[in-house]
Amino acid sequence: MEVIHKIGRRKTAVARVYVSEGKGNITINKKEFKQYFPTPTLQYKVQQPLSLTENVENFDIKVNVYGGGVTGQAEAIRLAISRALCEVDAENRGTLKPEGLLTRDPRMVERKKFGQKKARKKFQFSKR
Repeated sequence: MEVIHKIGRRKTAVARVYVSEGKGNITINKKEFKQYFPTPTLQYKVQQPLSLTENVENFDIKVNVYGGGVTGQAEAIRLAISRALCEVDAENRGTLKPEGLLTRDPRMVERKKFGQKKARKKFQFSKR
């Protein structure tokens, strides 16, 4: 098996994932993934597609991720890993699709408009 390259995005976070056969090592920005994501919730998000398809110890994953916050980065990595697993084996799609792991979340921050304080908040109106 050659190296599979996939991209995942969430808000402004972009994750590039390289999946190859191995022992289950996950490296994120040249750090061990439990060091990069210290909280169990974020670690679960990253490993979710692997545990659902029972491939936790079958692949080595190298990730380059930038932009956004920690949660956005974790969800971007999750999407990229899910896409890579579907390319490895087409049967994985049937497991991952009902869980919503192959869906790109389109929600982004709304832009600030001129003449307003924030995206929706207005300056205080004074009638007199």
